[in-house]
Amino acid sequence: MTLYRNFATVQADLKNGIVTCRQLVEQYLVRIDEHRHLNVFTEVYADEARKQADRIDQKLAASNGSAGRLAGMVIGIKDVLNYAGHGVRAGSRILDNFIAQFTATAVQRLIDEDVIIIGRQNCDEFAMGSSNENSAFGPVRNAADPNRVPGGSSGGSAVAVQAGLCLASIGSDTGGSVRQPAAFCGVVGLKPTYGRVSRWGLIAYASSFDCIGPIANTAEDAALLLEIMAGPDDFDSTVSAQPVQPYSQAQLPNRPLRIAYLRDGVESEGIEASIREATQRKIEELRAAGHTVEPVDLSLLKYLLPTYYILTTAEASSNLSRFDGVRYGYRNASVTDLLSLYKKSRTEGFGAEVRRRILLGTFALSASYYDAYYTKAQQVRRLIREETERVFDQYDFLLSPTTPTPAFRLGEKTEDPLQMYLADIFTVQANVVGYPAISIPNGTDNNGLPIGIQLLAPPFAEGALVALAKAMA
Repeated sequence: MTLYRNFATVQADLKNGIVTCRQLVEQYLVRIDEHRHLNVFTEVYADEARKQADRIDQKLAASNGSAGRLAGMVIGIKDVLNYAGHGVRAGSRILDNFIAQFTATAVQRLIDEDVIIIGRQNCDEFAMGSSNENSAFGPVRNAADPNRVPGGSSGGSAVAVQAGLCLASIGSDTGGSVRQPAAFCGVVGLKPTYGRVSRWGLIAYASSFDCIGPIANTAEDAALLLEIMAGPDDFDSTVSAQPVQPYSQAQLPNRPLRIAYLRDGVESEGIEASIREATQRKIEELRAAGHTVEPVDLSLLKYLLPTYYILTTAEASSNLSRFDGVRYGYRNASVTDLLSLYKKSRTEGFGAEVRRRILLGTFALSASYYDAYYTKAQQVRRLIREETERVFDQYDFLLSPTTPTPAFRLGEKTEDPLQMYLADIFTVQANVVGYPAISIPNGTDNNGLPIGIQLLAPPFAEGALVALAKAMA
């Protein structure tokens, strides 16, 4: 059984008759069954995937060019993306037995290009978490070491690619939820510019931060998926009308690049030594290739996480108010009046981390504290964006480690939310300012745990981002 790690090889073998889509699906289904201990999939669409594969095999056999650009690519989707006629739970009890009424725009565009969806992937509840330990379905385990976390919130999506349970996954990134698990699992995670991909059909966590993004083994495959998902959508007024570039074909400019690196990501003692050293080696490689690579300091770095958590919890408090036990999902059976219905259903239906963030957000939005917290955080967000713009006035890219440590042990940080939140210290900037970012593998530590390195680029420069990621691979 060939374990495919890039789509180009799949396409070549399909064309040469070495494999069929049906055989690909059967291989993945066997691997999914063998890796059940990793707890990656909440639902596997076995029969449906077989039927899709048969239909696409017929298209490929017809040789009339009717097969889509993704014919033969088998993917999974994170459990926050609606797919009509299929359950969607967002990793939560509050959406028990809920069936999606429509398909997310990003998912539909992939289906239109003949992608095969093999199942729905486990994630932190409502995409709130950095370890995938907050799911109502139980924690996902890292394939490199099943006693360690895969990162979050798209942990199931990252492990599925890491363990070869599908070729690629579609996740969501609100503060690093595609890139951080990609780093922990040794794969590629791409967060596009805010508004590059329609959010229609994505269950909202924080609407001004949420982005749908691909996880794959290679930057080329992530770029191809983005290329197909991106673009205007009448269902999402925040999506950009800018033309979609052929990201997978993008080239770097024919000149030395100017790359900034975050000084704190290389010199801070808070960063594990193996990650500091791996990042420094990559910096030296870039310099040896003729690029200018210089340190920069972000004066507002220490305000990134507070700003992020104040604003995202405020938006979550508003977005999650719709899950009330009245119209759909989980409802407490012993309620006596409307107020107890709300209280009991939401208390029992939401997990501890989601309840914590709703309470924090409600507090930040309360009349007495609105200006002190929410308004102030919005002002700081603008200052962070202005400082980031000044960096990109001088440089083409901003480089940093993706995470301060490799994957930590299951349960290691669950009792200390602040330590858990610090896992996002390098990833939240891209969401606060809305810029595109990519995490690519950067070797392993002495324990064989994957390390990631992150690149940030100016808005809508995904092509350059992918081109540099390919050059660094």
